[in-house]
Amino acid sequence: MNAEKKINKTDFLVIGSGIAGLSFALKVAKHFKDSLVTIITKTEKDECNTKYAQGGIATVWDETVDSFEQHIQDTLIAGDGICDEEIVRMVVKDAPERLNELIEWGTNFDKAKNGDYSLGREGGHSQDRILHHKDITGAEIERALIEQIENTENINFLTYHYAIDLITEHQVKKKETKRKEKITCFGAYVLDSKKNIVKTFASKVTMLATGGNGQVYVTTTNPVVATGDGIAMAYRAKAEVSDVEFIQFHPTALYNPGEYPAFLISEAVRGEGAILRDYEGNRFMHKYDEREELASRDIVARAIDRELKQSGAPHVYLDCTHIDYTAFKKHFPNITEKCMSLGIDVRKDFIPVSPAQHYICGGVNINKKAKTSIKNLYASGEVTRSGLHGANRLASNSLLEGLVFSHRAYDNLTKRFHKIEMPKNIPVWNDSGVKKNMEKVLITHDKNEVKTIMSNYVGIVRSNERLLRAERRLRGLYEDNKRLYDHSELSSDLCELRNLITTSYLITQFSKNRKENKGGFYSADLV
Repeated sequence: MNAEKKINKTDFLVIGSGIAGLSFALKVAKHFKDSLVTIITKTEKDECNTKYAQGGIATVWDETVDSFEQHIQDTLIAGDGICDEEIVRMVVKDAPERLNELIEWGTNFDKAKNGDYSLGREGGHSQDRILHHKDITGAEIERALIEQIENTENINFLTYHYAIDLITEHQVKKKETKRKEKITCFGAYVLDSKKNIVKTFASKVTMLATGGNGQVYVTTTNPVVATGDGIAMAYRAKAEVSDVEFIQFHPTALYNPGEYPAFLISEAVRGEGAILRDYEGNRFMHKYDEREELASRDIVARAIDRELKQSGAPHVYLDCTHIDYTAFKKHFPNITEKCMSLGIDVRKDFIPVSPAQHYICGGVNINKKAKTSIKNLYASGEVTRSGLHGANRLASNSLLEGLVFSHRAYDNLTKRFHKIEMPKNIPVWNDSGVKKNMEKVLITHDKNEVKTIMSNYVGIVRSNERLLRAERRLRGLYEDNKRLYDHSELSSDLCELRNLITTSYLITQFSKNRKENKGGFYSADLV
């Protein structure tokens, strides 16, 4: 591996290619027509969490039956007292305008026979307000956005480019930075995985839109690219991070041992009337919440976890047999096809399901303008702690969050971008003294160990003893990985392991400091 000696200059550097990164890139490129917008993504253009979002986007679309206040209250209830109400109100009220933009960009949402948009309902929602495209809403949004991006001349889209670290005063002035001091982002060091070289990008503005960190758990609905890169990079750059102890486990991932990542059975299926049954076929959600199957995700996931631990069964069931099959197949064609491929006929068979890690509710702190604590570094989407989700994300609020905060970042930059100068004296990546790492099996083993530690000790139900064990084991992995990282030729696998360990350690530390059970955080010692 070599370090490229030139500096790649760009006005906007967008790290990540989901809904947050692409919508931001599109807006700044169209507004600042003489600027260069560079998007980097670690694999293919559309490989991101957005692509796998099944359910849809929540918004108040029909005010004759729904209201902003109802959506706001549903979000606050799900967030369990940890939401920032001002942010919740802002996002909910911005939602219709942002959704109309998506539609203008070519996103196709399902319509009813009368021509109106078909609105679904998911757990925690008091009204039907989910716009969707069958059960592949995220993939449809990605398609529309990428099509727009490819028709915008001043956007440079680089695939198989992996962001290693943000560039701040730490690299430019060779000074140790501290978390509470004024820090500026000047760009990022990026590994070109195809050419095996590290590139140095200097940028006026950097947008962090890298998604979540689902790969820290054994069972997850997240794609393999979700390794917590943005949170870890921002933390190393001394950005403020919070609320990462709130991990949302999706209650109903398809139980299919050996499949990775887990196939998601959308929350919208329960919104259509599907019933949860234990291993013996008995309903059980009435024991845990009066909303039963439509309770928020944290409640349903803990209920299933408790049922599994009490019974020793490997899974529970989702019963869709009473739902009209024609309507079900039309709304959920991919779920129907997936089940059928495993010999599960939803007309007569129950679907085996169990919880899987799905979403992190905290991350890099941002304000209502999507600014982080580091100057000229913005962030949007799952990588952030915006205040919208609190302790537990309300279903289908995630894509909405990315849209709203990317727009807010763009709106802020229309007022201040002209004042930002191109960074100078950026040092190129230094790769002196490294040697080729021949034992890649060590990286694989350590990745698996991280997943096992987090699943066993920092899962749906935690305890002080479990967290202490996780902390000790992660500290050892950190030391081993640091030696490997400092002296080995870089690879995306090695960088991902570094980030997985960092985010796992952060989740563990924040969990130790949390003194009350809220939403996605639950400790047996606090009951």
